[in-house]
Amino acid sequence: MISGAELRLSELVKRYGGASAVDRINLDVASGEFLTLLGPSGSGKTTTLSMIAGFTEPSAGRVVCDGQEITSVPPHKRGLGMVFQNYSLFPHLTVRENVEFPLRQRGVAKAKRSEQALQALELVELRERANAKPGQLSGGQQQRVALARALVFEPRLLLMDEPFGALDRALRERLQIELRRLHKELGITVVFVTHDQEEALTLSDRIAVFNEGRIEQVGTPAELYERPETLFVARFIGESNSLQGQVTEERFQSEGGVSIPAPGAVDGPSVAIIRPERLRVLNTRVEAEECALHGRVRDVTFLGAQLRIEIDTPDGIMIVRTGTENPAPQSGDAVQLSWLPGAAAIFPHRKDARETSSSWTETLAPSTSSSQS
Repeated sequence: MISGAELRLSELVKRYGGASAVDRINLDVASGEFLTLLGPSGSGKTTTLSMIAGFTEPSAGRVVCDGQEITSVPPHKRGLGMVFQNYSLFPHLTVRENVEFPLRQRGVAKAKRSEQALQALELVELRERANAKPGQLSGGQQQRVALARALVFEPRLLLMDEPFGALDRALRERLQIELRRLHKELGITVVFVTHDQEEALTLSDRIAVFNEGRIEQVGTPAELYERPETLFVARFIGESNSLQGQVTEERFQSEGGVSIPAPGAVDGPSVAIIRPERLRVLNTRVEAEECALHGRVRDVTFLGAQLRIEIDTPDGIMIVRTGTENPAPQSGDAVQLSWLPGAAAIFPHRKDARETSSSWTETLAPSTSSSQS
C-alpha cells in the first residue's frame, strides 16, 4: 500500500476580475482519505482542484501537502496523479506506452517502466490489452487506462475531475466500484470532483459541498443527508420535501396549515425540510402526536424494493418513499400524510443560502460533528 498524502487548503481564493470563483476555502484532507468536492456547475469545485494541481494560480491562500507549501510549485513537480473526464490518451501509442509516459518523463529505464506499466494495467484489469491502441478500446476501458497512467508512478495524492461524466450510467457504476476497490487496496489520498450527488455518496469518506465559491458543509455522506447545516445542503443532497411557512414563538406554521414544533428557531420566514422516507401515507386518522397533511395521490412509481408516491397537498406536491410490503395507494385516492415532529428540519428562508439551521426538532440519526477547517 502507498501512504497517502495529507493536504491542507488555507484561505484559498481565486478571483477573475471582481468576481470570486473560490472564496476563502479552508479544508483538511487526511492521509488515505477519499474526499469529494461536490456542487453544481460554477460552484468553484473544479477551480479548487485546479489550484491543488497547480494549473491555476491562487489569488490568495496556501496549498500545503505533507507539511510543505506547494502553492507556487509547478504542476510537473508536485508529484500528483491526475485523471480527467476526456481521458487525454495519445492515440498513436499503445495502451502500455500511454501508461509508461509519466515514467519516461521521469527518466525511468525502459525495462523498469515497462514492468511498472504492466503492473498498473494489472490493477485496472487491462493487462491483456497492453498492445492495443486507445481507439480499439471502449470508453470505460480508456478511462481505466487513464487511471493506470495516473497511478503508475505511485503518487500519494490522486486528483480526479469528473472522470466518469462522459460514460453511461451502468458503466459509470461499474467503474465507481472499481475505483473504491483500488482506493482501499492502494491507500492513496483521493480528491474527486463531481456534480453527481449519488456518485459522491457512493464513493466518499467525506464530502465538501460547494456553493457559489464557498464550502457550505463538510461531512460524511450520512452526516450531510441526516444533519444538513444549511438549507442549500438539505435541498442539494438527496430528495427532500419543502414546506414554506413562518416561525412564530418556536412554532412553524406552513402555508398549507401544518403546525410543527420549532424549539430554538428564530421568528420569521422559514422552510421545513422532510425526507421522503420519513413520511407515511395513511387512509385513517393519524395519531395525535403526529403532524399531518391531507392530500390526493397524483402518481405511484414502482422502484423495485420501494414505491415513490407523489401526493398533491395544500403545501404543494409531496414525495413519499415507502416499502412495497403494504397495499399501495392508487392515483386519485384521498390520503393523509403523517410524520413525527422530529422528522422535520426548520431553516430560516433568506436569500443567503448559507444561513445555518436555526432548529432541528430532533436528531434524525447518530452523527459526529464534521471536521471542516
